[in-house]
Amino acid sequence: MEYFAGLDVSLRSCALCIVDSKGKVMLERDLLCEVGDIAECLTDFAYPIERVGFEAGTMSQHLFFGLTNEGFDVVCMEARQVNAALSAMRNKTDKNDARGIAQILRTGWFSPVHMKSRKAHGYRALLSTRKALLNKTIDLANEVRGLLKIFGIRLPKTVKHGSFDGVVRPMIEMDDVLAHAMLPLLDARLVLYQHFLELDRRVKRAASHDEVCMRMMTVPGVGPIAALTFKAAVDDPDRFKRSRTVAAHFGLTPRRFQSGEHDNPGRISKAGDRDVRATLYAAANALLMRTMAGSQIKTWGTRLMRTKGRRRAVVAVARKLAVLLHRMWADGTEFRPEMVEGTA
Repeated sequence: MEYFAGLDVSLRSCALCIVDSKGKVMLERDLLCEVGDIAECLTDFAYPIERVGFEAGTMSQHLFFGLTNEGFDVVCMEARQVNAALSAMRNKTDKNDARGIAQILRTGWFSPVHMKSRKAHGYRALLSTRKALLNKTIDLANEVRGLLKIFGIRLPKTVKHGSFDGVVRPMIEMDDVLAHAMLPLLDARLVLYQHFLELDRRVKRAASHDEVCMRMMTVPGVGPIAALTFKAAVDDPDRFKRSRTVAAHFGLTPRRFQSGEHDNPGRISKAGDRDVRATLYAAANALLMRTMAGSQIKTWGTRLMRTKGRRRAVVAVARKLAVLLHRMWADGTEFRPEMVEGTA
């Protein structure tokens, strides 16, 4: 008889349920969300546990590697599939969710989630903090713009981040009321921008010291941010058997609803990592609108832009870039402008 353990994980506690191969509940318990407590409960169970499973979340990385090091076969399941299965239950409680996760694990109706390495999460943390500081810098700059409008001061439409303080500070210091209220806001923005520049240098340094990122950056439009974001999100190129599935993984392929006589293709699914999708879109836009170097992918995208419009063409090029970058990484090949057309 095989036994399966399902965990419904929250921030500080988790519900555990163990079922046998016939679906009979053998044990239910509430535990602290700590690897030691969960491992002790599973070890004290009378029979060996075949597999431990939980849905993907913020604590899944910590629990996955912690329980794996304790000798358990651990599976992290895709959250959308688990949510679809648990939505059939009438009452939603942690206990019922753990029981449902155990049953899903027993039946095998789930898709396992790839657990990224610590290095990949380090890259993602670096990119996330850089993006957060940039967003806060922009928010404070917009706040300053809005407050100055009340006093009849209208800033130019485009002021670069680096010159914003030099343009605005003299205007504020001329008025004592403005200086008393807004100089601390301007000082805070300047500090945030300086820290953003430091994180931006660290991202570029990390990309320049990585062989895979340097190879990706030979593709027109792909810079250090796009290369490092893509590498951190994929982590292991071997987990994709076909390069075409990478574009679908990041939500760049159209949805499809087919039933009977109905077959309606829709817009892109927007599944997967939003940051990767946005970065690939920005890289595709730069390739089509900014880069001067000619390539077959740019020619194809420009031709598509004339027939389908700019936005659809940029999405199509972003999808092709995802396929191209993965194939370059998996094969260890260099970018060849004349051979891009056949890769997607």
